Amino acid sequence: MGKVLAFTGPRAIAFMDEDDRALAPHELRLRTLFSGVSAGTELTGYRGTNPYLNKRWDDERRLFVADGRTTPNYPLVGWGYEEVGEIIECGAEAGLEVGQRVWGTWGHRTHRVVAAEYAAARMLPPHVDPMLGIFSQIGAIALNGILDAQINLGETVAVFGAGVVGQLVGQLARLSGARVIAVDLMDSRLELARELGAHEIVNGRAGAAEAIKALTNNRGADICIEASGAAAALNEAIRACAYSARTVAMGFFQGEARSLYLGEEFHHNRIDVVCSQISGVSPALKHRWDGLRLAQTFMGLLADGRLNLAPLVSHIVPFDQGAALFELLDTTPEQAMQGVIRF
Repeated sequence: MGKVLAFTGPRAIAFMDEDDRALAPHELRLRTLFSGVSAGTELTGYRGTNPYLNKRWDDERRLFVADGRTTPNYPLVGWGYEEVGEIIECGAEAGLEVGQRVWGTWGHRTHRVVAAEYAAARMLPPHVDPMLGIFSQIGAIALNGILDAQINLGETVAVFGAGVVGQLVGQLARLSGARVIAVDLMDSRLELARELGAHEIVNGRAGAAEAIKALTNNRGADICIEASGAAAALNEAIRACAYSARTVAMGFFQGEARSLYLGEEFHHNRIDVVCSQISGVSPALKHRWDGLRLAQTFMGLLADGRLNLAPLVSHIVPFDQGAALFELLDTTPEQAMQGVIRF
């Protein structure tokens, strides 16, 4: 019998039983080792602010519809998309071995049955710290933002939001040949960004756009990437862009975006605002890139030692204390970066 973490209502968590069914020949059973908590998307389910909880997504028309029907509803079972596990049982024709480690997405649960094909495409090299396997999907999200940004060698990229996604984006932008400016409201996050390779740091409380203009001889950043989900940060990213430059909106904005002033710099500087969302890639890349390639590429950079991820992990808690971790991320985000559940 396995266990899974579930949101039973806004800010309410329970642990539910799950049956461990028998394996088919091409399946295997994973025992979860670590599961990362997303302080963005997951907290929208935990808090009850996710649009899917208040409206219905009409897939045919690709519209949110307020018709009184919502999908999903509480309890939300098995949310979580930053997992790494160990093979503990193989089907007769799985072709893999007990003890091998697999990264992927299967929610905050103790065990998961997956197809051998799924696992074979997501093997964690033995030399990689297994806890770092949790970054596969959030890393894919960050890399997707980099592809949407279309960074050219030597350009200046300002990253708004130095949380986990922003820190990953900053490292990837530097690998892409950019001069990176990290922007946040918390000095501790900015200092971490500097340690992880940001060339400049800017505290947004002092006026980020003005500071970035000063750092670029009044030109502005070639690309601004918003990774915080705050409308005010998106507006400041638009303000900080050079004329006819690009802002990439990666954050999961909740509710209204009243802090946007679209008649000002956005309009007068012809700023191109692009949404980056992991359910798709840039149309120009869709024949060559997909979600699996994004994750495999990110994990390859990690395995090659080109990314420094361990300093991002701030809290590790046992599975049965998962509720306390969600409460910490919800109420005192300034005290945490990447939270991890250990099984």
